[in-house]
Amino acid sequence: MMSLKIDEIKNILSEITDPTNELLKEFESDQRIGVQKLVAKWYREQEKRDLAREKFLKMMEYEQNLYSQNIKLIAGVDEVGRGPLAGPVVAAAVILAENTELIGLDDSKKLSKEKRQYFVKRIKEEAISYGVGMASSTEIDEINIYEATKLAMRRAIEQLTHSPEHLLIDAMKLPLDISQTSIIKGDATSISIAAASVLAKETRDSLMCELSVKHPNYGFEKHMGYGTKEHLKAIDEHGIINEHRRSFAPIKEKV
Repeated sequence: MMSLKIDEIKNILSEITDPTNELLKEFESDQRIGVQKLVAKWYREQEKRDLAREKFLKMMEYEQNLYSQNIKLIAGVDEVGRGPLAGPVVAAAVILAENTELIGLDDSKKLSKEKRQYFVKRIKEEAISYGVGMASSTEIDEINIYEATKLAMRRAIEQLTHSPEHLLIDAMKLPLDISQTSIIKGDATSISIAAASVLAKETRDSLMCELSVKHPNYGFEKHMGYGTKEHLKAIDEHGIINEHRRSFAPIKEKV
């Protein structure tokens, strides 16, 4: 193996996933400093992969418990956008396949935009079904944010092409004739809810970026409607628009 160049070894290591691989053992005995650094890096990355897989299996426990009861169509449900001063609250429902391998998927707040987009693509390609629902700022003002969140979730579930047998919902109970489990911090403990969290987040972010084109003075593409200093300053300078939630402080003081 000494005849191999370090770049060649780097390429080979990138393909190795098994720590018992004979080539890995040979590279360990290569005394070149560059090779030793590559091997050490491989083990660090392998540890990360092992931890990610361990977390994935932990996040599958709610689903596996239901699968063991022959309940296969499990919809994870989550929302994003309860706190902003502008824009809709958006919910998603996702039914994953029993053999899903979305290792690395987590609560959307813990993932970079690049990672979220990667997982949204995979979710849309691999999920049995997914749906997105939302409630507008007007509906939020009419029925309150809590009820609007439930409305968005129901709308997301209605978009599913398969009827779910069970719902796993992030910290919410819905008035539906479907068995369901409400899970506190579900987006960090259930893979199905995490999938819904990421899909809802990317959908809402996209909508807010579109809104920023229509109303460029507010910086929606940066703060997504949350009450940042920049957003509050823009409201003072340019006033409120239809997408602002008039029932939310400090918007209601400006109506």
